[in-house]
Amino acid sequence: MNLVIGYGAIALFLALVVVVLERTRVRSAGFSDYTTGGRSFGPWFQTMSFLNTWLAGSVFIAFAGMVAGGGIIGYYLVFYSLLALALMFFMAKPVHVWGKRFDLRTQAELLGFRYNSRAVRRTAGFIALVAAFPWIVLGMQSLGLVFVHLGFGAVPAVAAIVISILVLSFRQIWTVRMGMRGVVISDMVQGIVAYGVGLVVIVGMLVYLLVHGYGFDAVPEGYFLLPGPDSDAGPLYFFSLVLVGALGGWCWPDVFVRLFTARSTEAIKKSTAMSAPILLAFSTGLCTVALLAASFPGVAEDPNAVWFTVAAVGGPFLVALAGVIVLAATMGNIDALIQASSAQLSNDFTKTVPGAEGQGETKMAKIGTALITLAAAVCALIWLDAPALYMLAIISYAGIVQLGPTLYFGLFWKRGNAVAAVASMVAGIGTAGVLQVLYPTSVPWLAGATPGVAGLVVNAAVYTACAYLVPSGAEERRRVESLFEQLSAAGEEPTGATAATREPALESSRS
Repeated sequence: MNLVIGYGAIALFLALVVVVLERTRVRSAGFSDYTTGGRSFGPWFQTMSFLNTWLAGSVFIAFAGMVAGGGIIGYYLVFYSLLALALMFFMAKPVHVWGKRFDLRTQAELLGFRYNSRAVRRTAGFIALVAAFPWIVLGMQSLGLVFVHLGFGAVPAVAAIVISILVLSFRQIWTVRMGMRGVVISDMVQGIVAYGVGLVVIVGMLVYLLVHGYGFDAVPEGYFLLPGPDSDAGPLYFFSLVLVGALGGWCWPDVFVRLFTARSTEAIKKSTAMSAPILLAFSTGLCTVALLAASFPGVAEDPNAVWFTVAAVGGPFLVALAGVIVLAATMGNIDALIQASSAQLSNDFTKTVPGAEGQGETKMAKIGTALITLAAAVCALIWLDAPALYMLAIISYAGIVQLGPTLYFGLFWKRGNAVAAVASMVAGIGTAGVLQVLYPTSVPWLAGATPGVAGLVVNAAVYTACAYLVPSGAEERRRVESLFEQLSAAGEEPTGATAATREPALESSRS
C-alpha cells in the first residue's frame, strides 16, 4: 500500500505538469523562439524559472546532507545564492539588451559576440558542455534515491535508477516539443511545489524537531564551527566555497539562459527582488532542518537521507509529498541542463540548413535533446557505483567557474579582447584541473583556498595581462565602444530582432 501511495503521488504530479504543458503549448516561430521562449516571460515566471534551476533536487540531498553530517559549513548555500542574485541584478541590462537586439540565444554565443571571436564562442561552449554532462547523470542518479525512498524498501537501487530514467525521458517529450518555453512554464508548476509546498513542509519539520527535543542545544559538538587556521581544510575554505558558488553560478548555461527568456530588463530586476526572500527563507529553513536533525535517529548513519528520515515521522503520505518536492526541483534542473546543452550543440557547434530559416537548427536541438538524455541515462546505469563520477562533478564546478573572468569582465569592462578570453579560460582550467587532482578538497599551501579559486586567480591575472599587453585593433575598439554606448542609451529594448538587425560582427562569430 505504501508503494502505491509513493508512486501514485509521483504519477499525479507528472500528470499535472503534462496537463499544464499541453494546455499552454504554442508552436515555436523559429529557432530563436525555441531556445529563448520568445523572450516573453514576466517577473513571476522568471522568479520560478531561476529558483527551479538554481535550487536543484540536490539541495535536499547533498546540501542537507552536508549540514546534517558536518554542521553550519553547509549554510554556504545561503550566502553564495544571495550573492549570485546580486550579480543577476547587475548583469540584467547588458545580457538582455545585447541578447534581444542581436538575437543571441546561448551564453557561448553572447561571449563570441562580445569578443567577436569564434574561438571564444566554441571554447566557452565546449567547457560548458563538458561541465554540464556529469550533473545530468548525477541528477538522474539522485532522483533514483527518491524512487528508493518512495518504494518503502520494495524497490532496489538499480530498479529505482531505471524508473527515474524512464520518468525523466518521458518528461523530455515536452522539452523536445516546446523548447525553452516548455521548460519555463513547467518551472512555474514545479517551483510552486518545490519551494512553496516545500517551505510549508520545512516549517512543519522545524516545529516537530523543536517540540520533540531536537533543538539547537542537541546539535552535536563542533557543528557550529567553521574551518579555521588549525583545521584540515584551512581558513579560506569557507570563503572559497562561497566565492566559487557565487561566480560560478552564472557560468552554467542553463542558469544563464534565464536572462534571455525575460521580456525586459525590468522583469529580470523585479525577479531578483522577488527571488531573494523566497531563496533566503527556503534555503535557511532547509539547512536548519538538517542541522537540528543531526541528532535525530538514523541521520548520522545516512546524512544524505535526512530529508526523508525526518519526513518519515509523518507516515507514508508525508514521505510521498517529500519525494514529489524533490522530484519537482530535480526535473527543473535536469530539463534546463539538457535544453541548454542541446541548444549550444545546435547553435554553437553545428551549421544550420541553408534556407531553413531556423527549422534546421530547431531540428538539431531536438535531436541533441534526445541524444543527451539517452547518453546520460546509459552513463547513470554504467557508473552507478563509480565514485570517480562524483570527483568529475566536483572538478566540473572548478572548471565551469573559469568562464567567470571572460563573462564578467566582458560585460562590464571594455578593454578585454579575444586573446585575453581564450588564454585566461585555458590557463584557469589547467590550473584548477591539476590542483583538483592533487588536492581534492583544498590547497594547504594556499591557506585552504580551493582549486577553483586558485584557477580563478591565475585566470583573472592572465586576462588582465593580455588585455593590456595585446591591445585590440582600432576597428574592434570602436565596435566594443559602440556596444557599451548602446547600454548607456538603452531605454526600453526593441520588441524583437531579425537577421537584418545583427551587426556584421555577430555574423562572423556565428559562422
